[in-house]
Amino acid sequence: MELEPAGRVTPSVYETSRVVAEGPWLAGHGRRLAYLLGGQRRDGGWGAPGGYAVVPTVGAVEALLGALRAGAGADPAEPSRTNLAAAAGRGLAALAGWLADGPSLPDTPAADLILPALVERIDGHLAWFAKHPGGFDSPVRALPRVDRRRLDALHARLAAGRPVPQKLLHAFEVLNPAARRRAEVAPVAGAVGASPAATVAWLGVAPAPDADLSALAYLTEAVGRSGGPVPCCTPITVFERSWALGSLARAGVPLRPAPKLVADLAAALGPQGTPTGPGLPADADTTSVTLYALARLGQPVDPASLLHYDVGSHFCTWQGEDGRSVTTNAHVLEALGWHTRHTAAGATRYGTRVVALAGWLRDQQDPDGRWADRWHASPYYATSCAVAALDRYAPAGIAADAVDRAVDWVVATQRPDGSWGRWTGTVEETAYALHVLLGVDRPARPGVVEAARRGLRQLATMDGRGDGPPLWHDKDLYTPVLIVRAAVLAARHLASTRSDLVDRADRSSDDNSMIRNA
Repeated sequence: MELEPAGRVTPSVYETSRVVAEGPWLAGHGRRLAYLLGGQRRDGGWGAPGGYAVVPTVGAVEALLGALRAGAGADPAEPSRTNLAAAAGRGLAALAGWLADGPSLPDTPAADLILPALVERIDGHLAWFAKHPGGFDSPVRALPRVDRRRLDALHARLAAGRPVPQKLLHAFEVLNPAARRRAEVAPVAGAVGASPAATVAWLGVAPAPDADLSALAYLTEAVGRSGGPVPCCTPITVFERSWALGSLARAGVPLRPAPKLVADLAAALGPQGTPTGPGLPADADTTSVTLYALARLGQPVDPASLLHYDVGSHFCTWQGEDGRSVTTNAHVLEALGWHTRHTAAGATRYGTRVVALAGWLRDQQDPDGRWADRWHASPYYATSCAVAALDRYAPAGIAADAVDRAVDWVVATQRPDGSWGRWTGTVEETAYALHVLLGVDRPARPGVVEAARRGLRQLATMDGRGDGPPLWHDKDLYTPVLIVRAAVLAARHLASTRSDLVDRADRSSDDNSMIRNA
């Protein structure tokens, strides 16, 4: 994490599509086009199953149509025009079918703005091709209408001279062409909203002579790390470090991070906490995980900054949030709960709030025992976050039954091969399930030991085979690679401390392997 301070994030189809559309002048354009073609599914779409495919597909289709309109395919470094047109046609047909059926969009950031903005641009491309026969032929002449009330309200806000809301900066590209070089928006550390798509939309379709050099440097670095495709959010310095260190510390993994790593985490905290990335608003989620990680590493910081996000019944992720997050509140409970348990001032100041928040978090549990959340596609992540917070920091009697029901749900949903997962068994979700089974301080539930044994065997089998499907919510699904790696190592460490799961020789082997992989 020290050697790669920007953090490791998997490429995003949607984000790459926006850089293709707005920054064809940026190095690696041909590789980005090839990445889009290589990621297309057999049904013509892109991305994960169900509604998760809509945003990456509408992004890819618009980018390919725009590239065709601009004459792409003639350069040997780019895919052929025939292949680009075929992919665009398949994607357009898939998208038309989904929109006609009224897709249910998952709760990913700005999806209700991205969809109408790009549908409008796709229809503009199709109208242009209708007037210029031979450029692109498709039976689809226009996409079905979509709800654009929120997008229209946003444009009306800007037309009235009101500023761009800070929380919108991460999806600033939805304003194009009005996004270009807006005077009230300035890059932070070169980035607009910690997003390559937002930054290239602000910068414009070509670097002007007076272009902001920091923005160009940011984009160059973002595409350079992968050789073409770009991630959805970068850099994720504080996010990656706090989640990874917090996950390992929570599981009891002995840690000796370099003092600078810890000092940098502490320095990131301001009066309202810390944001996930430069140019984003500070948020309760990243702030609480940072506070918890620092406390577990022996450098506690008073969590008073979290009170800015207290809305009474629960904590918002940021002010003006649409919706509410289970995992944000689980992390807040951990941060406040640690200080309540370990400091006299914390017990006095935060004790009552901890009791109320634990009750709220318990009440968000689904009847079958799981939790779900707006920041991750998998209920195993949300359930592991909620269980960890409730088991350690909920007052006696508030959460015992909820934790037991969560454990029973994890046991009941194990796949035949021993893994866990929403769409398929994954290393990441299997690790979260093992956190629930092995990380609680409760009397053992029926089936836990056998489920954990099977899960650990499958974890060892799957680990190292390559990345699983991205599951984390941003504009597109993504994987924060080292955060997931830390979760897997934490699960293996929890197992190594259980004599009923592995014998001493196996524990030694597991620990040595864990250290090598780390």
